[in-house]
Amino acid sequence: MSNLTAFGNANLPDADIHSLAASLRAASAEISNVSGFVIIKMDKTGHWVFGADQTEVEDDSTWAINPHSFIKGYIAWGDGEVLGEKMVDVRAPDFDPGDAPVGAKKGWEKQVGFSLKCMSGEDKNLEARYRVTSEGGKKAWAHISDTIAEQIKKDALKPVPVVKLKKGSYPHKSYGRIITPVFEVIEWVGLDGAPAETEAAEAVTDDTPSESRRRRRSA
Repeated sequence: MSNLTAFGNANLPDADIHSLAASLRAASAEISNVSGFVIIKMDKTGHWVFGADQTEVEDDSTWAINPHSFIKGYIAWGDGEVLGEKMVDVRAPDFDPGDAPVGAKKGWEKQVGFSLKCMSGEDKNLEARYRVTSEGGKKAWAHISDTIAEQIKKDALKPVPVVKLKKGSYPHKSYGRIITPVFEVIEWVGLDGAPAETEAAEAVTDDTPSESRRRRRSA
């Protein structure tokens, strides 16, 4: 993982990184748009997909989550389109979004998110935004933010989780089994690209037979 591209705020002093840890923990108890990113999400069938074509994420790909990119706020959906979105940095105070846009089906919905970057496989170096309003998605966001906060307390020099995008589930009285996103941490690295002591799983190469590559699909 020594080829990890450094995130933009790599040189923040220790005081700021510890402030981030406190903010992540506080926010999980309860987001500034970035251009040039694809949207990544878990679809209704439990597959991780990204982009307008809903390309499926490779099963064994690894992704680095930027700990400085955690955001919170609100989104308003109309008939399949975003009517409004108000997001701030996770360290900002909570705020009132005001009246929802006319035509918003559910009014303002709470939304959280962060940015991540693919570190292996066919999509290496792809940058993506993850934003979610579902309860399962918000819990996964809170869990990884807590995990980062704990890591910062132990080793502030390696606050970046490298994860695999997985899925979990839980039973629901009315809707049956609900599929939820899971961010499985496999190692920690520094904002400057310094790897942890343990080596991460090797990236898929062009010479590697890939069953998952053949299964990748577009909607």
